[in-house]
Amino acid sequence: MSKYFKKRYVLPVIFSGFLFIGSGFKEDFFEIAKQIEIFTNLFKTVNMNYVDETNPAEMMDHAIKSMLADLDPYTNYFNEADVVKFKINNSGEYTGIGALITRKEGNIIIKEPYKGFPADKAGLIAGDEIFQIGDILLKDYKEDASALMRGAKNTKINIKYTRQGKVNQGVIVLDEVEVKAVPFYGKVNATTGYIVLSQFNRKASFETQAALLDLKSQGIENLILDLRGNPGGLLNEAVNICNLFVPKGEIIVTTKSKIEKHNQTYKTTREPIDLNIPIVVLVDGKSASASEIVAGALQDLDRAVVVGSRSFGKGLVQRPLDLTYGTQVKVTISRYYTPSGRCIQALDYSKKDASGKAVKTDAKNFNAFKTRKGRTVYDGGGILPDVQLQETQLSAIAEALQKNDAIFNFATQYVAQNPNMGTKIPNLTDADFNQFKTFLKKENFSFDTETEKQLKKTLESAQKEKIDDGIKAEYQNLLAALQKTEEQLLQKNQEEIKKLILDELIKRYQYKEGLYAYYIQNNAEVKKASQILSNPSEYTKILR
Repeated sequence: MSKYFKKRYVLPVIFSGFLFIGSGFKEDFFEIAKQIEIFTNLFKTVNMNYVDETNPAEMMDHAIKSMLADLDPYTNYFNEADVVKFKINNSGEYTGIGALITRKEGNIIIKEPYKGFPADKAGLIAGDEIFQIGDILLKDYKEDASALMRGAKNTKINIKYTRQGKVNQGVIVLDEVEVKAVPFYGKVNATTGYIVLSQFNRKASFETQAALLDLKSQGIENLILDLRGNPGGLLNEAVNICNLFVPKGEIIVTTKSKIEKHNQTYKTTREPIDLNIPIVVLVDGKSASASEIVAGALQDLDRAVVVGSRSFGKGLVQRPLDLTYGTQVKVTISRYYTPSGRCIQALDYSKKDASGKAVKTDAKNFNAFKTRKGRTVYDGGGILPDVQLQETQLSAIAEALQKNDAIFNFATQYVAQNPNMGTKIPNLTDADFNQFKTFLKKENFSFDTETEKQLKKTLESAQKEKIDDGIKAEYQNLLAALQKTEEQLLQKNQEEIKKLILDELIKRYQYKEGLYAYYIQNNAEVKKASQILSNPSEYTKILR
């Protein structure tokens, strides 16, 4: 059976049956029942007659996940193993190694060990590459390798890993890991507090309130709430966090759906902690979902000044629904609207461009709304800050360097060459930046720009058609010109890239907590927020 056949015919069949089970659309009863029967027969026939042995579970898992990907990135199927991970993300607690990891070429890469947790205690550092767990070589292990590092508390896991090409052995002792929603808070100055909220799990509002009360006991009169990089989470926690600063009974967010029971209005239900403290909320292009609910609601209610760059633009609400055999589906059930009536969804997943990507809402089609005090705000493209800062917007070359791990890998090399920095902040010189550029050339780093991708595709097509001999010279000239342009962009964006490298290095030497402590005095967005809060007339002028 061809991939085309499976995608165009089998997957819609699964989807029809799934909607019937989840929603019971009576008007489609016959068509849904028909498609379920077709799929059941097809699935059984293929598995019984295919020339090689099949894995029915893998086939179904792949079929369902591929099908749902055609809807939006947030409607997801969770098999039994996935359900465990999903619950971890929402609860903030699990038993494991306490590190951010990724998988590359089969092996597990430690991206960031959390201070004081099992991976850190075992001596693992960012950049370490685990290639064996127990007797299992990861390059031959096709399942979820992170599952091999979960288990009962105090379980000992033997690992082998490489660091700068040298093979090492270690033992990780599993322990309870608490993923903090508020990984850091402190004082910018005598009167201004700073709270980092990194996710909206079930502890988000509790931890934010505890941090706020502690800072108030230390005499703060202003607050910076940092939501940069926060991908969101639980909607109720977003409402509860807003409730810390707005009165009981205030509408924070409304959800609207084609299904009546999903149309809901979420109001604050408790007495607030502080109705008057001036607030600046920091957002960037990675602030999404619940982060945008908080930023958008406080902006619409004129309760905070929003600073940074336009947020991601996710105005969709998901709900996990239980299926059979311990599986789940997370379904986009509605859109959410801020108090002024805005839906800030940036991408229209019902419309796709020629490459199959969702179409972005054009700014000229944004609709205007009014905040409580009459300020104009817009829908359709995320939360636009009241004060926009260029510093929060990454250049294309900087995004490529981060996406392709160039900065991460360079930091790994730098730490190996400079192992004893302690709490000292690295001083990145022009020589260090030149070393970074040399590193990129040595590693044959690809920026993977659209131009570069299309150029490579052209050569590949020419090679298949055996006409590449005639264009090789022109191809090399174009490639050389492109590489020269990329080198110029590196130099042009040197300061921005050096800041990104420095951020990564501070995390290596002082963990994430050290980076936030550095931000308090050195980050451009925090400085701007502090400046606004130290000038009451400017703060009031922005809100009016």
